[in-house]
Amino acid sequence: MPRFAPHPARRPTVVTGASSGIGQATALLLASAGHPVVLGARRLSRLEDTAEQIGRAGGEAHALSLDLADPASVDAFVKAAGELVGPVDVLVAAAGQFLPYSVSAPDADDFDTVVGVNLLGTHRLVAGLLPAMIERRHGDLVFVTSEVVGTPRTRSGSYVASKWGLTGYARSLQLELEHTGVRASIVQPGQTVSEMGGDWDPEVTTEVLQEWIRWGVARHSHFLPPEAVASVVRTVVDSPPGTHLTMVEVQPEAPVRRAAPADEMRPGNGRHEEGHP
Repeated sequence: MPRFAPHPARRPTVVTGASSGIGQATALLLASAGHPVVLGARRLSRLEDTAEQIGRAGGEAHALSLDLADPASVDAFVKAAGELVGPVDVLVAAAGQFLPYSVSAPDADDFDTVVGVNLLGTHRLVAGLLPAMIERRHGDLVFVTSEVVGTPRTRSGSYVASKWGLTGYARSLQLELEHTGVRASIVQPGQTVSEMGGDWDPEVTTEVLQEWIRWGVARHSHFLPPEAVASVVRTVVDSPPGTHLTMVEVQPEAPVRRAAPADEMRPGNGRHEEGHP
């Protein structure tokens, strides 16, 4: 008997946060690889559109309402997903909520909401799916976190706390899951184009971005497209049995500067490229 069994060709997959951004891009990519995908998020109509798109391309997808802040919704989602696609072999936890406020004047309800979605709800989902993976001795849990784990940002206290907590949770799982055949992995993206923050007040958005620039956490103007992060998630899931990508950090590459003519590169000429000192 081989030490590591190969991945099955068909790997039933659950993706949270699949109505937009990284979650949606990941669902599309994994479905294109032939895996049946269950899409979970609160915006059911958006999920149905994505499922229809996957179906037109020849894939299999199912849209299910999922509110990670509601334990009953999580439990119902786990049950329905198994009935639709069979034993789930891959979970991509890509859902995330971000409410901006100052930690010096916190709103306890907002804090609870963000941590409840990003951490507690994800844990409940894992608790519903993981035991069967361990019993089958095969599966992948992929947690999409954020660069804020290493570089906290202002106006982000609850989001930072939840992503730190999710990272610690995944690290603990990695230890506990040794010898089970189930892998827990972390994908940590930098700034990425998404709809997160799209419902903020424009004035608040401007204030937050100015603060981030002041603290040097927004170093350049390029953001990762969601598809780039999705490709990393697929690499993690597809990595051969016997290998474990425990944490992958992916950052947007800074835009390439226009090469300055030789005379502009000479010291003391007082000329600079536009936008850079």
